[in-house]
Amino acid sequence: MRFDVVDRVGVITLTRPDSRNALHDDMHQPIMAAIETWAADPDVGCIVLTGEGAAFCAGGDVRVGSGRRTDGTKPTLDERAALLITNARLSVLLHEAPIVTIAAINGAAVGAGMALALACDLRIASSSARFIGGWARLGFSGDYGGAWLLRHRVGASAALEILATNRTVGADEALRIGMIDRLVPAAEFDAAWREWAATFASGPRTAIGLMKANLLDADRLSLADVIEIESHRQISTSQTADHREGVRAWVDKREPHFGQS
Repeated sequence: MRFDVVDRVGVITLTRPDSRNALHDDMHQPIMAAIETWAADPDVGCIVLTGEGAAFCAGGDVRVGSGRRTDGTKPTLDERAALLITNARLSVLLHEAPIVTIAAINGAAVGAGMALALACDLRIASSSARFIGGWARLGFSGDYGGAWLLRHRVGASAALEILATNRTVGADEALRIGMIDRLVPAAEFDAAWREWAATFASGPRTAIGLMKANLLDADRLSLADVIEIESHRQISTSQTADHREGVRAWVDKREPHFGQS
């Protein structure tokens, strides 16, 4: 894996191209640590997850296995479930981080890889990208929140059909049904996701984080409850340096230059 911060954008690159960037247990903690560190860093305004080579992420590496003890004994079913719950927390961090998260999908996103792409706030895909549940082929029911995340993007019926039939969703269809937000030619992909990420990284970090919180609340709270919470958040942003800069820029008739809040 590679972790870079360039122009306020934290980039996580999965670097196992020979394994189509499949996940193994040792990868999760470093990725989660990077997300938590950058989410708390005022000098990082956006996080991008992408893959190296031809694939975004082929899901869990079934050749490596998961949760094997060092002494070679088999873990119990409860132990295996506990490890999976811990690893799948990666989806929650991407979904709930207080800054914008973007999946830059350079190729195939399968199983857990598809779930991680859907867990991000936004998705930009190369024309070579494709999405496959993958779980049904192995007799699995799914993990990493894949069903929940897909249902929230395309609806329950479409999600079940995609998951149960294990069919491939190409980039054009993914854009049409709402699995991705932007689709660009492969030759323009790298420049496109970097430019898009820069848009969020240069914005008012605290305000955008609270906008995201408002949207997350919309899934679980009533309108009346949301209005009460968002009103307090709105007033809190009035005390930030970004708000003061925004007002000065409006008075000066120029673009604001946001920084730390």
